Formats: sequence, C-alpha cells, structure tokens
Amino acid sequence: MNNTHPIALVTGASSGIGRVTAEQLALAGYKVYGTSRTRTATAPPSFETLILDVNSDDSVNAAVAELIRREGRIDLLVNNAGFGIAPAGAEESSMAQARAIFDTNFFGLIRMTQAVLPQMRQQRAGRIINIGSVLGFLPMPYAALYAATKHAVAGYSESLDHEVRSHGVRVIVIEPAYTKTQFDANMIPPDRPIGAYADIRASLAKTIQQIMVNADAPDVVAKAVLKSAAAKQPDLRYTAGTLAGRLRLLRRFAPAKILDRGIRKDLGLDVGVSS
Repeated sequence: MNNTHPIALVTGASSGIGRVTAEQLALAGYKVYGTSRTRTATAPPSFETLILDVNSDDSVNAAVAELIRREGRIDLLVNNAGFGIAPAGAEESSMAQARAIFDTNFFGLIRMTQAVLPQMRQQRAGRIINIGSVLGFLPMPYAALYAATKHAVAGYSESLDHEVRSHGVRVIVIEPAYTKTQFDANMIPPDRPIGAYADIRASLAKTIQQIMVNADAPDVVAKAVLKSAAAKQPDLRYTAGTLAGRLRLLRRFAPAKILDRGIRKDLGLDVGVSS
C-alpha cells in the first residue's frame, strides 16, 4: 500500500486534457492512475493506466476497486471523460444520440463519483474535480446537447459539494473555453441531419476551425486542476484561461441582450434576430 504520495484518478487520460492533467499531477507529486476504454501502446511512463468505461457500472466499480486494492485510498478524482456532437441543430440528434452524450458526459461522471465517494467519506478526505465548460453557464447554438450536459455537470457539482463538505470532501468544476485537443476531431455527426440546417452546419464548422487556431493548450486546464486540487479553501468553480475568465465576467455583468448579440456575432449568426 502506497502512503507516500496522494492518489489521483483521472478519467479519459489517453489524450488531450485528461492526459496532460494526469502528467501534470504526476509531476506535482501525485501517484496517478489514468483511465482509458482500451489499452494503448502509447501510455506515458508518468502514470499508470486502468481500463475503464464510464458508461458501464461494472467497469467503473471494478477499476475503482482495483485502485483501492492497490493503494488503499483515493485522494483525488478528475472526471474528464466526454465527447461532443459536431455543430448541428438540436433536433438533428435522435433521442438515442441525446441519451448517449448524457450517459458519457453526465451519468458517467455520476458513476465515477458514486464509486469513489464511499472511500473518500471513510477516510474523511478527498477532492472531486469535474471538467465542465464555459458552456456550463453560457448557451451554445448548434451545440445544445453538449451545453446541456455541461450545465448539468455544474448544477450537480455545486449541489453535491454542499452535501459532502461535512465529510471532508470537496467538489469543484473547471470551466475551460476552446482548447486545442483531438476533441473536435473526434466529435460525432448528428444522426438524423435535416436539410434546413445544412448551410449553417458547414458555416459553423469553418468558424470554429478558425477560432481553434487561437485556442488554449490543454495545460491551461491542467494548471486550473492543480490549483483547485491544492487550494485549502477551494472555490466551487474555476475558469481556465483568459477567454473563459472574460466570458464568466460577461455572463455575470453584461446585459442579457448584449451577451445575446455577442454570441450570435461571434458564431456568424444573424445578429438582427435577438431575444
């Protein structure tokens, strides 16, 4: 049993934000277990890999039990696993596709949380950090389902934090904006495309591609995770990066109509049609 280093578990650590976060936690002195749905030949030497599918109760419970068997405790859980749907109208996704994105992005996070909380409560210490998004407090036209999952993550996290705080556990949300990873390349297309949205889908794909040129590197998110993990009195929410911080301020202080027009202008939508 390892009692020297705090033990961290990071989901979706095969690439992108999850992998960089796992590597940075390891450099900060954590013993890190990253999860992946499949065994990868490119697993980095800085952390160990567990096979885990957040969509499966059995897989989640088995992986968490194995980690506790090896280490005896879990000090930090970073819920990062998730996917997106390519820019599309909300009605272009079937109910099956809507359930699928919620099952991974939201219910998968709940599965992981419920699996580690008994151990954290028993040891009366632990921190759960959920990778949310600025889309957890802002709307995103043509990404309604993804934004809905991130709004759900934010609401669940803040509510849960109040419940478990008296047991020595804290729950935190990290809210990045656009981040340079393979996330966009791995987005799935809508499963029932509608011709009325074809032009805007193509236009938005180009707009987002241009925005991503200046997107933050994943280490910006990893730094926010480390900051929140180390804080003695953590905030409930941490934005990651300059743009995310600016958007948080706009959401808080800007008049609703100005924010509405800004969102439409940035995405190349008709700014003459507003709330």
